[in-house]
Amino acid sequence: MKRFVLIFILFLSSNCFAQDSIYTRAILNVLTSKNFWGRGYTKNGMGKAADYLSAEYKKLGLFAFNGGYKQYFSYPVNTFPGKMKVELNGKKLIPGKDFLVNNESKGLKAISNVEKIDSIHFTGTGNLQLILKDKLTWSVATEVGDYTLIELNRKNLKETPTNIHVEIENQFIEDFSASNVCGYIKGTKFPDSIVMITAHYDHLGGMGTETYFPGANDNAAGVASLLSLAKYYAANPQPYSVGFICFAGEEAGLLGSKYFTEHPLVALNKIKFLINLDLVGTGENGMTVVNASVYPKAFEILKTINAEYKYISKINARGKAANSDHYFFTEKGVPAFFIYTQGGPSAYHDVLDRPETLPLTEYEDLFKLIVGFNQKLMEE
Repeated sequence: MKRFVLIFILFLSSNCFAQDSIYTRAILNVLTSKNFWGRGYTKNGMGKAADYLSAEYKKLGLFAFNGGYKQYFSYPVNTFPGKMKVELNGKKLIPGKDFLVNNESKGLKAISNVEKIDSIHFTGTGNLQLILKDKLTWSVATEVGDYTLIELNRKNLKETPTNIHVEIENQFIEDFSASNVCGYIKGTKFPDSIVMITAHYDHLGGMGTETYFPGANDNAAGVASLLSLAKYYAANPQPYSVGFICFAGEEAGLLGSKYFTEHPLVALNKIKFLINLDLVGTGENGMTVVNASVYPKAFEILKTINAEYKYISKINARGKAANSDHYFFTEKGVPAFFIYTQGGPSAYHDVLDRPETLPLTEYEDLFKLIVGFNQKLMEE
């Protein structure tokens, strides 16, 4: 009988996903749009994204854990809202393509000769530093240094740096206001038991007034998957409650999930299992499960379902790692998996992580696998 129920659930989820593929892609396109400006720290990108997700929660009929969907917190961050000009040897460079400003850099306005230190390091006046790199990737800093570091794309550099004109503005915000977006579908039999699905919605934001980082795979794809699952569970309530958290502050050091575990909106011992989705927009080469060796019984359930229905070509097991928002939950005793996929475009933390090049190769199969896994957990 249980096998029949699982097959029926998977049949429903298959039809649901087929019907919701347009919804999934629409979410991805919205979150990566210019209006959301990389879901970061300038032009209210993260705030707009939180408002959008709250509206989607309400539209889907999710309940709030505590009055409203948003859980506010704050942290320091170094931002670059203004001028972003670099001219090298008289040639204007393109932000994101030709150069990046290191995330801890201070603002600087200077015209300077460039002194060579070694084959990749150069210096200028005003504690200006240059470094040549084969790949430009950005991040988020919660402090500001006493230097300005320009990272130059070696592949686009046609001549040795000799002089530079820099006009860069930074703004250090001591208490940047962010919010986790939280909601749930109430269980039909055991509403106090919760299966949690999480994904961070923040990304890197923008660098200057013209360059932003779309963050399609990291992590608009995870959020789109979360909302698709929320839509499915809203239409198909389960015996357990199913919770959904979109975290802010992940790129700044897992700050949103850390805050939630320190100020939980639901008792952490009520969370029977947590699945965190991050970087799930590909899958040609399979997927990896962090904490697989920590929770071998749950991992065996996942593998058994996958083998029976032949969803993902390969599931790699990985141990404990502090590399996404599952981590602080595991540290508090909440069983959790962090799932990410492999293959496809290699864009990561750069301006090339765009929705039009993200294939969503195993999106449908991952959706069905998660639904089947949660169903088995609720039978335990």
